[in-house]
Amino acid sequence: MDIELGIQNVARPVSFTSDDTAEHISAIIDDAVANGKIIDLVDTKGRHIVVPGAALGYALIGSETKHAVGFGAL
Repeated sequence: MDIELGIQNVARPVSFTSDDTAEHISAIIDDAVANGKIIDLVDTKGRHIVVPGAALGYALIGSETKHAVGFGAL
């Protein structure tokens, strides 16, 4: 699952890949923003991405499909 988090007053988004489902990630973000908590997500390498819920500008949660690699016909 590809995730991009935009943080207020920060020029570059935080982009990473997670093994969690879109529903689980969305629930974590919704709870953190609504209750002023910390967003704590784990990427595929086991690293924790920690963002204050109040500082979140936007979140893009990508598809779970694997993208093709190579120069074959689309």
